[in-house]
Amino acid sequence: MSFFNFKGFGRNSKKNKHANNNLANAGSTTPMNTIYSSPHNSNSKLSLRKNHSPSRHSQHSLQQSQQQSSLYGSGNNYNNSSSSPERPESQQVMFLSEPFVRTALVKGSFKTIVQLPKYVDIGEWIALNVFEFFTNLNQFYGVIAEYVTPDAYPTMNAGPHTDYLWLDANNRQVSLPASQYIDLALTWIDNKVNDKNLFPTKNNMPFPQMFLRDVQRIMVQMFRIFAHIYHHHFDKIIHLSLEAHWNSFFAHFISFSKEFNIIDRKEMYPLLPLIENMEYQGKII
Repeated sequence: MSFFNFKGFGRNSKKNKHANNNLANAGSTTPMNTIYSSPHNSNSKLSLRKNHSPSRHSQHSLQQSQQQSSLYGSGNNYNNSSSSPERPESQQVMFLSEPFVRTALVKGSFKTIVQLPKYVDIGEWIALNVFEFFTNLNQFYGVIAEYVTPDAYPTMNAGPHTDYLWLDANNRQVSLPASQYIDLALTWIDNKVNDKNLFPTKNNMPFPQMFLRDVQRIMVQMFRIFAHIYHHHFDKIIHLSLEAHWNSFFAHFISFSKEFNIIDRKEMYPLLPLIENMEYQGKII
């Protein structure tokens, strides 16, 4: 049984409705799409993006390639001693420094929030959470999207030791500007969660065999966007007084991933110091 409807969702569409009350009542948790709600009005940048990023229109051919391929980017880790303006070490110091590293909306851990509620199908629970994570991440990216220009961020990376490469239609790893990579990733995820064959919305329609595999890929791509924002745009999050929302959202995301063993620990390398800090604080268990 499905408790939510993906119809009409996208970065340029209206904000999605709450999940059906039946699912909210099945557990004791607060509906997720209210946890990270912002006091800003509907005209704020936290609304779903109405505009494409600066490089979107110039990447039409790559979007066509994206639709024909498996669309699973890969990450290469390497040391880079060069000093690049798109990789300021101060960003890393900022999100690991006091008081920001302890700032959060939710006190305690997310353990009980991410656990599977009684009488809820595990596929439904995973699908709902993935959809909500995507919704919130899409909104947060809308806050900083105008700053992610190809000139400022010519590669998609998460600090000086991690570059993310996109797998194109010809199964080749290609380096893309961060804005283009993130647009392709979000478009790909949007297509996945709106695919009724993968994320069924009708009663008695089973989840396909590839569901968990695609969920893992979706979550990995979302983690890479988290990592890029933490390493390069955390100052903007702070400027908007959203660090408590952002940190809690990330802790929720990682807690869910750990609960269902979705993302490998090695994939979390760019943000492991932050994750370990949150684990030490008890936010992530």
